[in-house]
Amino acid sequence: MTVSGIISALIVGLIIGALGRLVVPGKQHIPIWLTIVIGIVAALLGTVIANAVGVGDTNGIDWIELLFQVVLAAIGVALVAGMGSRRRLTR
Repeated sequence: MTVSGIISALIVGLIIGALGRLVVPGKQHIPIWLTIVIGIVAALLGTVIANAVGVGDTNGIDWIELLFQVVLAAIGVALVAGMGSRRRLTR
């Protein structure tokens, strides 16, 4: 993995994580670094799922792959934000 690959992963993770966070209703009390990590994981998993389904490599923009990535990021943000709120309630 090259330096440009790492930078690209961070940028894509930030964008996918931010889009996933926008999809989830309400305010999420999670730090930005965790949003980026969720976005990177969602981007990787979304790509794997899109390739498994056969829509990962199309002409132009891969809208279905992007949809998979954003949905996975939204699920990840909701899960992490939900776990954080449960911890605050039990204290």
